[in-house]
Formats: sequence, C-alpha cells, structure tokens
Amino acid sequence: MTALQRKPHHQVAHLTDDDVEAIAAELDRLRQGVLDDRGARDAAYIRRVIAVQRSLELGGRVVLLAAGRRRPAWVLGTACLALAKILDNMEIGHNVLHGQWDWMRDPKIHSTTWDWDHASPPEQWKRSHNQEHHVHTNILGKDNDLGYGILRVDEDQQWRPRHLAQPLWNLVNACFFEYGIALYDLGFGEAIRSGEGLSPELRGRAGATLAQARRQVVKDFLIHPLLAGPGWRSTLTANLTANLVRNVWSHSVIMCGHFPEGVETFEQESLSPDESRGEWYLRQMLGSANISGPPLLHLLAGNLSHQIEHHLFPDLPSNRYQEIAPAVRRLLERHGLRYHSAPLPRQVASAWHKVLRLALPNDWLATTTPRNLPGQLRSLWRYRDRPTWAAG
Repeated sequence: MTALQRKPHHQVAHLTDDDVEAIAAELDRLRQGVLDDRGARDAAYIRRVIAVQRSLELGGRVVLLAAGRRRPAWVLGTACLALAKILDNMEIGHNVLHGQWDWMRDPKIHSTTWDWDHASPPEQWKRSHNQEHHVHTNILGKDNDLGYGILRVDEDQQWRPRHLAQPLWNLVNACFFEYGIALYDLGFGEAIRSGEGLSPELRGRAGATLAQARRQVVKDFLIHPLLAGPGWRSTLTANLTANLVRNVWSHSVIMCGHFPEGVETFEQESLSPDESRGEWYLRQMLGSANISGPPLLHLLAGNLSHQIEHHLFPDLPSNRYQEIAPAVRRLLERHGLRYHSAPLPRQVASAWHKVLRLALPNDWLATTTPRNLPGQLRSLWRYRDRPTWAAG
C-alpha cells in the first residue's frame, strides 16, 4: 500500500507511488526546460515592464501637477498611478523579491536590493512569503496567506461567534491590504499566540515595518500633495484612490489563488515527516487556483493568475507561467486531478462566498461547488524532501 493510499479518502487516493514519482519527474523536466531557455527575451521583458511602470507613475504625477483640479485630468492621473502601483507590487515587486530575475546578475533588478511601493519591508516579506507561505502552502496554522490569520478558512476549524464578523474583516483587509500584509509579515500575532511577547527580534522587525510604512505615507500623503501646491487636495485624493484600487485588486487576485471553493487545505496535526518531492508538488497543485483571462489580466495580476504554476515553480520568471500552463493542465488531467481555473468574476464570487459560508456554523450555507468536486484534503505530508528552491 502506498503512502497516498494510506491517507483518508480524497482526490489523489487513486495515485500510486509510481504515479507520484512520474508527476515529479515531468514537472522537474518542465522546470529545467525553462531554466535552460532563460535569456535575453526574459530580461527584456522585465526591463520593459519596469519602464512602463515608471512611465505610468511619472505621467500620472505630471498630469496631476499640471491639471489635477480638472476632473478628466484627475481621472487620467489617478488611473496611471493605480496601474503603476499595481505593476510595482504584482508583476515587478512580488516576482523580483522571489528571486525570479536574480539570474540576470543585474544589481538594480535583484531580490537583495529591490525596494517597492509597499508597507512591508522587503526582507520581512521574503521571510514570511518565500520561506513560510511557499513552504507551508495552505497548511492551517502555518501559512499566514491562508486567511491572513484573521479568517476561518476550513470547516474543521471550530466555529466561534466572532467569525460572524469575518466578511467585514475581509472587506477592511482588502481596503488596507498592504498594511495587513505588513502586520502578519511582522509576525506580531504569532508572537502573541505563542506567548513570546515582544522579543528584541520582534521589536527590531516592528521598527523596520514602521519605518517602511512611514516612508510610504509621507511620500503619498505629504510630499506629493505639498508639491502640488494649490492642487494639493486633488493629488491627495488621487493618491488615496490609487492606493485603494491597488489594495483591493491585490487582495482579490490573491484570494482567487488560495480561497475559492474546491481549493484544498491541509491539517498541521496530521502531517508526517516523509513528504516526497512529488507529494510536495501535489500539495501545491491542489492548494491553488488560477484565473483565466486575457494577457492584460495576467500582467496586472503579476501572473498570479497562474497561481498553480507559481506555487509549483516560484523561482521561474513570471512571463513563462502562461507558456507552461497548458502542459501543467494536461499533466493534472492525465492523472485524474482537477486543474482549478475560472474567470476572475467567478473566482472572486466563490472566494467571497466561502468567506461568508465559513463565517456561519457548518452546513448553514451550501458550498458553491458540487459535492463530487475535491473537498478539504487531510494531508499526512510534511516537507522533508521538498524542492530546495521552493522558498524562492
């Protein structure tokens, strides 16, 4: 009997150890093919995106300074700023800080030197996201991205009356998403739960977070409005609006990748110390969902619309996810596994429905997926043999 067959019934129970090894081998070959093919066109891509982002930001600032008190100019300037912030956070910052472009050996586009328009310091974000989220993908109590530490995300979590407020908390988190990320990147909630309190290390991280957030607040809500002179109100409201749009968009994309109905979660208590490379790959595929849509959507989503591919290969250049997605989909379907993909409105609706459903006691609100689709996987896996590149 294989390790997978000893697990409780779920959608991978039909796989043998040979199947799992074959899946790992095929994904390894797919990844290596991209690594071997990286080159000038990939470098040109990220430099082009950075140039567009900076042009949008500069153009937005110029429009607001020149004519921000006129409504059409305000709308145009605000739209440029919002797009610039989205590109900065999603396609550029997130992926550069993953180390996806470190192979270029360009000190200006490197995970160790990059800074971004975000409240979370890059080093703290990399620790929380690359080293914790991507290692412990969708493991309850280990993955902060799973419900951001404030939501009930699984039926087996005990329902409490406070969960009734989680749709409101989720809405607030969407509006102030960069600050929510900064807080759980900081690890303050984890320190409180563990009883460690404010250790010197935590105090140091808190100081770095406050400094990073202060720089962003001063830049957007003090320096730029002051530079606008008589048009300071227009610049201030434009910055507020652009930040709100960026936060809600980023929150929506990330929710779609982790939280729609049918995306698997994993229990920490049931993990064993012998997760193979193939099982690690399976956990990434089953714990992720994609967003289907046109190339512009993928760009603005930071290619996290290919969340399955990103979780499998977090170190590959983001522009390659769309290329390898068909091969990943064929692999899953060939092995009788679900490739979870749907248009943005459907994924957003499903994720919010799940937030509402789990705010209530179990069975008060039906799921948005048929009963025969994947339920909540109770994995016995750990991560002894996870790919060494998984943490970015």
